[in-house]
Amino acid sequence: MLQFITNNSEKYSIAEEVQMALEAGCKWIQLRMKDATDEEVKEVALQLIPMCQENDAFLIIDDRVELVNELRVSGVHLGKEDMDPLQARELLGPHAIIGVTANTAEDIIKWKGKDVDYVGVGPFRFTTTKKNLAPEIGLDGYKQIVEQVRAAGVELPLVAIGGITLDDVDAIMATGVQGIAMSGAIINAPDPMLYTGKVLEHLTGEEE
Repeated sequence: MLQFITNNSEKYSIAEEVQMALEAGCKWIQLRMKDATDEEVKEVALQLIPMCQENDAFLIIDDRVELVNELRVSGVHLGKEDMDPLQARELLGPHAIIGVTANTAEDIIKWKGKDVDYVGVGPFRFTTTKKNLAPEIGLDGYKQIVEQVRAAGVELPLVAIGGITLDDVDAIMATGVQGIAMSGAIINAPDPMLYTGKVLEHLTGEEE
């Protein structure tokens, strides 16, 4: 599973970024506009909603729970400083996708039995698309985290994030995570659509 996360680019609008990802076959888009106003995010979200619907893709919005509720998109991704996910669940109802951010096995284990849908675990390595970065996890870190959380009986899907490129995909998936989130590597590729397609090929095992 690939989650494409939008990021400001000098070359493309966010709608153009998402269109390329969708055309390549990506089914999971996160709209992340950290420094924008709610109105600015809403304006972009309204462009993306029909695009995602046409491509049977999930659209989740980073952080803005009230906006997710208003626009009825697929769900929300919540960082550690954002609204409590259980509070978000009360507001959004049972069908919304709620993702949370984690950096350690302890972070993930505390969600055992709680009503969240996936955990974004990172950063894999240094990335310029996110501020206030936690320590890098790396491949060994993911292996250890997967072992610890599964030993604790946590079955939540884990999505690796943070500075990941196409060359990392196979090795990261081999650690036992269920998905990968990408932003900069796709947007900065010479051909973002082709790049996304190659990532998806690796994730679906077509190049075994």
